[in-house]
Amino acid sequence: MPGRRPLSLLLALALLVSGCGGTAGDDAGHQGAAAAGFPVTVTNCKVTATYRQPPRRAVSLNQHATEVMLALGLEKSMVGTAYLDDRILPEYQAAYAGIKVLAKEYPSYETLLAAEPDFVYGGFASTFEEKEGRARAAFTKAGINTHLNIEECPSGPVTMAMMDEEIRTIAKIFGVPDRAEQQVKRLHATLDTVKTKLGGVAPVKLFVYDSGDKTAFTAGGAGIGNEMIKQAGGVNLFADLNKAFGDVSFEQVAERAPEVIVIYDYGDQPAEDKKKFLLANPALQDVPAIKNKRFAVLPLSSTVLGVRVPAGVDALARQLHPDRFR
Repeated sequence: MPGRRPLSLLLALALLVSGCGGTAGDDAGHQGAAAAGFPVTVTNCKVTATYRQPPRRAVSLNQHATEVMLALGLEKSMVGTAYLDDRILPEYQAAYAGIKVLAKEYPSYETLLAAEPDFVYGGFASTFEEKEGRARAAFTKAGINTHLNIEECPSGPVTMAMMDEEIRTIAKIFGVPDRAEQQVKRLHATLDTVKTKLGGVAPVKLFVYDSGDKTAFTAGGAGIGNEMIKQAGGVNLFADLNKAFGDVSFEQVAERAPEVIVIYDYGDQPAEDKKKFLLANPALQDVPAIKNKRFAVLPLSSTVLGVRVPAGVDALARQLHPDRFR
């Protein structure tokens, strides 16, 4: 790759900047005084790292990871980003424009190394796909710390408390805890407003349609999407699916008779095309949502653990219970 520095030099630079990306004990032998408030040790999805100072050359991969970084005002600590599902939120566009885009989707491991990062933050487990050479262990071996959004490795139900934890953890790693508290306060103000508006409302039974023609890829009970539905005044009819997403048959959807179908909007298939497909599906003809043509639409970028979640709850609530927002 033209202009790429030798791996030995990259290793040396990464070790000097970030400290070791392995276990907390691995960092003890490195030279240099810790920054104020550091060292900081974080265990994330079974990977433990100790930071002697805030990362200075971070790379974010996936929309929600990038927007958490930008919400915390960390763009000056970023040397690269990649893989959006949607447009960056308008309030972060100016900051985003100053960051190098490494690839349209996931950059190769070699491309990531060439950016000389000291920290790689991924939104989905696919960020650190071992088959693609991007396993977290490979970055650790190269002296680069990593962090994976905790929705990808929950120890229990994914709740709004985990949104707070994700934001606070990134802020802790970068030494800006006060910024996290400001964000958490702002995000919960939106959720509190929705809760007040929906007081005493009768929940709407709904089914989430992400994609699929032979089967339906839907939101289960183990992702933030399920919590969003509850807080928006809905009941996820496939909350008993013990994962964030999974496949169900259209016959199962018909049996559970959703009153509303929520379409996750992303990719090359527009939401309107998904509606047409569902309306024409013979298995769904007796479903109340189909008979009444009751649909709600959310961008996929609002349904994963990040700073868009409260606004996504608000948007969904307004579609499920419009009378409460007049």
